[in-house]
Amino acid sequence: MHPAPRALRRAAAAVTVALLAAAVGCAPQPEEPAAGTSSAGNTCEKGELATRTAGELTIATDEPAYEPWFKDDDPAGGKGFESAVAYAVARHLGYGKDKVVWQTVPFTKAFAPGEKTFDFDINQVSISDERKKAVDFSSGYYDVRQAVVALKGSKAAKAKSVADLKDVKLGAQVGTTSLDYIDDVVRPTRAAAVFAKNDQAKSALKNGQVDAIVVDLPTAFYITGAEVTDATIVGQFENQGGTPERFGLVLDKGSALTSCVSRAVDALREDGTLARIEKQWLSDAVDAPVLK
Repeated sequence: MHPAPRALRRAAAAVTVALLAAAVGCAPQPEEPAAGTSSAGNTCEKGELATRTAGELTIATDEPAYEPWFKDDDPAGGKGFESAVAYAVARHLGYGKDKVVWQTVPFTKAFAPGEKTFDFDINQVSISDERKKAVDFSSGYYDVRQAVVALKGSKAAKAKSVADLKDVKLGAQVGTTSLDYIDDVVRPTRAAAVFAKNDQAKSALKNGQVDAIVVDLPTAFYITGAEVTDATIVGQFENQGGTPERFGLVLDKGSALTSCVSRAVDALREDGTLARIEKQWLSDAVDAPVLK
């Protein structure tokens, strides 16, 4: 005896409901936040960012920490342009000085590929498309130009143009835009001398191993004013490509903090904080002849 049509429809409906329930049970469901989990990783809530160590902000820079960027080789002191900027950013993010931890990271390692051990690095690192392939950058916190430093009375010190530098033995720190300017703008007849640290470049200048070195302009003013007093700033290069060279804070590629840190830098520029810090620590590094 066959079931009546109505009974068949009821049976089919029951099977359909059962199958739908099973399918829903097996389908991926929206994940509920785990108990005690903070949403800080996706927000810029002050003092509660997804930092490497909860409740602390880890900031990196190289050693030694040069003036005028840092005072007395002490990043944690709060003195010097970059130390002051770092703490201003930290405060804006909700981390007081007692919640900032400093870490030593070599200059070139800061923007090399690979996971970082810091929340952000501040070390006169210029923003570039090439470096952006490996790391994130914040908004720029300082517009900078590169400059040439030579011993007074030397042939290099008499240069008035880029062309005058082509036969000069130039040197710069490895991995820097200073070195890029030598290779891409000056294009000297002799290969540039490359140094692991600016200290080595300065020693080479003193000892006559190079005729001139290329560094950023504020560093050039400090070198000639306090470290190699028989040296002079020959001049500064024009910006390449119509856009200024800018230093940015370096973060891990895809860091959840990048947008928060950039907002902090932007806010500090808008409220005049960056300008005040620049005036305090870099006021002497304002001008030099332009090499064309």
